[in-house]
Amino acid sequence: MKKRVTGIGGLFFKSDDPKASKDWYKKHLGFNTDDWGCTFWWKDKDGNDCSTQWSPFAKKTDYFEPSKKDFMFNYRVENLVELLTELKKEGVTIVGEMQEFEYGKFGWILDNEGNKIELWEPIDSAFK
Repeated sequence: MKKRVTGIGGLFFKSDDPKASKDWYKKHLGFNTDDWGCTFWWKDKDGNDCSTQWSPFAKKTDYFEPSKKDFMFNYRVENLVELLTELKKEGVTIVGEMQEFEYGKFGWILDNEGNKIELWEPIDSAFK
């Protein structure tokens, strides 16, 4: 397998009031927020459009489970199917089943401390 993680796909965290957090970041730091948070656009070394998502979640979300942390990292990957196969062989805990949407494929794992990590094989063009 050539590459595993190719970049940070998103930063997700629990918030007492996600709307207030989005409004604060918009007002004070200039984030271009929407219902999901803020999408940062950038180009990879080959000049391809790429994105990183910043999103506050409701404090009582179960999306980060089974992790007990108030955050979850999302990493961009080159080939999710191949990576999940390799990680399983290496004894990494896979959480749930891979899901596929028009903007990419998603899979979840636990790291060595039980933190849930989201893996995303993106289709950045779907956001345009």
